[in-house]
Amino acid sequence: MPGRERCAAQWTLTVSAAGEAEVDQARGSDDVLPGPDPAAGSSRSRRLRLAALVVLLAVIAVAVVRVIVATGPPTRDELRERAGLTKRDKLLIGVKDDQPGVSQKLTNGTFEGFDIEIAYMVAEDLGFDAPEVTLLAIQSEDRARRQARNTDGSYVTVDLVVASYSITEERKADGVVFSFPYLETEQSVVTLKSDRRAVSSLRDLADRKVCTLATSTSEQSLEKATSSEPSLSDVGATVVGKNRISDCIQDLYDGKVAAVTTDAAILAGFVGPRPPGELPPAVALNNRKELAHWDIGDETPEKWGINTGTNPAVRDLVNLSLQESFAGPDGDRWKRAFDRYLGAEQRYSEQQQVAVSRQPEPDPEELVEVRQWPWERWALPTPNRPATGVRTAVPAHARRSRRNSGC
Repeated sequence: MPGRERCAAQWTLTVSAAGEAEVDQARGSDDVLPGPDPAAGSSRSRRLRLAALVVLLAVIAVAVVRVIVATGPPTRDELRERAGLTKRDKLLIGVKDDQPGVSQKLTNGTFEGFDIEIAYMVAEDLGFDAPEVTLLAIQSEDRARRQARNTDGSYVTVDLVVASYSITEERKADGVVFSFPYLETEQSVVTLKSDRRAVSSLRDLADRKVCTLATSTSEQSLEKATSSEPSLSDVGATVVGKNRISDCIQDLYDGKVAAVTTDAAILAGFVGPRPPGELPPAVALNNRKELAHWDIGDETPEKWGINTGTNPAVRDLVNLSLQESFAGPDGDRWKRAFDRYLGAEQRYSEQQQVAVSRQPEPDPEELVEVRQWPWERWALPTPNRPATGVRTAVPAHARRSRRNSGC
């Protein structure tokens, strides 16, 4: 073999031997070269399947959210927008100013009473803190039109009317839009305690002059006979209608009428004494006398509602507040208001129940639904309103209001 070819062959053998040695060193004592790892392939396959599943779930979630947004109930914020409240910085509410325990204006210009607490509760759930709520006195005949006196004496249309307003089919037929009821009471009668004549029914008011609120359900019952009771007109009683219940009570003090009749929750505030140390009412009564509160056996319930106006979204928001108060985690707000005012008056009205001590149940067929993610039920803060009693401004840093994420 020629020298050059022999050298080439030896070099080839040397390289081959070295390569085999390196392979042997790399694989150890194994005689077979390593192939694909089955475990690695299985892991890669699982990762691909997991990624595909995540993508599929994301697509399904997006589709479900779109369907819910398109066809499901609105969010609370969407209702507020429909109600025209999102850009508002003030909410106007018409209330009574001369009904102790229910709604009364004090000499410093603030209001107090059960209706006032309900008004602030609903306003907060609508997105308005106490300083953003303006309470205006409203007369009985103006409640349907939502016309209240402004501070300058002019009339203004209020957003809501929370003014011991009984829900009736006649008022609904006339166009008044009511919320769910927030209080149940009944008609009763007060007379001077010095008048020894007992009153157990409307028949006992025969031949007497009786005062009540004009345009009220009490006035209607006095003028219309029922199957079990004649009207006062039938028994010879004279019915006097006033725009303010305080005017009726003043006439009773002055001996101009013998009795006053209206809802028990309204009359109870005049029977008991004013709590000591509290500010006096702005509507002052003279020549005060002790009163007797009589149960006349009227089984017809008087259920008070809020006049929400004709915007359906406003009514839904108010109803949502009341149904959450009835069954939600913040239901103690209603009970605290009742106990502080109406419940505290019961001891002075021995024969007559002031009002039912539980919030009326909302109509199950008219419950309001809002779109809300499950975590919002515990993540959002509980409404934080000023303490019950005389309202004062709340510092901005201390305010918390309910908001929805608008999912």
